[in-house]
Amino acid sequence: MREVLDELFAWWEAGETVGVGTVVATWNSAPRAPGAAMLVGPGGEAVGSVSGGCVEGAVYERAREGGSPSLAQYGVSDDDAFAVGLTCGGTIEVFVEPVDRSTFPELGAVVRSVRGGEAVATVTCVGPPESARFGRRIVVWADRTSGTLGSVRLDEAVTGDVRGLLAQGSTATLHYGHDGERLGDELTLSVISYAPPPRMIVFGAIDFASALARTGAFLGFDVTVCDARPVFATERRFPDAHRVIADWPHRYLAGEVEAGRIDARTVLCVLTHDPKFDLPLLESALRLDVAYVGAMGSRRTHADRVARLREAGLAEAELARLHSPIGLDLGARTPEETAISIAAEIVASRWSGGGAPLRLRAGPIHHDAG
Repeated sequence: MREVLDELFAWWEAGETVGVGTVVATWNSAPRAPGAAMLVGPGGEAVGSVSGGCVEGAVYERAREGGSPSLAQYGVSDDDAFAVGLTCGGTIEVFVEPVDRSTFPELGAVVRSVRGGEAVATVTCVGPPESARFGRRIVVWADRTSGTLGSVRLDEAVTGDVRGLLAQGSTATLHYGHDGERLGDELTLSVISYAPPPRMIVFGAIDFASALARTGAFLGFDVTVCDARPVFATERRFPDAHRVIADWPHRYLAGEVEAGRIDARTVLCVLTHDPKFDLPLLESALRLDVAYVGAMGSRRTHADRVARLREAGLAEAELARLHSPIGLDLGARTPEETAISIAAEIVASRWSGGGAPLRLRAGPIHHDAG
């Protein structure tokens, strides 16, 4: 939804009604994840995608019809998927609703939060269609809510659970009883989280860091480059980074942790090649709850680094979290190729991918998060 939010808000602000189709559940090799959205504007304009092109036509027609919210499922077996348009063979559920100032009065507040970097989540009842709560919505922030799903107890149960998801930046489908019973499954709720972008901190102001900063920004990370040497840590050398910091790496990381700006989605890439920077930094980094810690260096450097970290008191489980030598084996040589190698390992780590060619694998193409 984030990728179409600006267009949706512009029409909403102008008082127009927009048809919105949102993926709320997927099975097997569905091409888009929950939260992917497609808009049908007041003039019939199509914006966004729910399936990478497979079933857009059907969703478009349903969204143009307007009227009450509805839920549609698309997809059959691989053998005859092409006949209905979902060529991947997966299955998706799409919630279609008309959105305007009356049906979604909180949208302006949601957009302001997203633009201001404040975490916010929308929670919509997307099933069953015959429920009186179908289509109702609550918006959840860390310190407040707006709207209701139709029951105080349900709102309270959902708010607590969604704040946990919001802290992780996770989109999910939740099930409850009519009054918020967590063991119930009468109601299906779609949670779409709008958390600030995950952070990538690249330590070491070298040419490989410049290429990695560019790749990280392309992938949607909020990128910081940090190096203790002010002559190298300059914005001119790293135009794609969101910020460039001249500070000792371990000291900068400690400050960010203390300020609460490091979370479970954060990626830390150590490219400094210097033990006096690497060791104190990795000693701290490997004890943090972050998504990824990688360090550049030869196998000899890695072995020496691990030995020193072990002497510093790191446990084997902590050392096992270190991705070193950093990156997947792509045969990379140039800074740009190396950045792709590192980025590929970060993606594989996030989704529990093996890094092998898809043609050598059987089963679903897409992985769930590990």
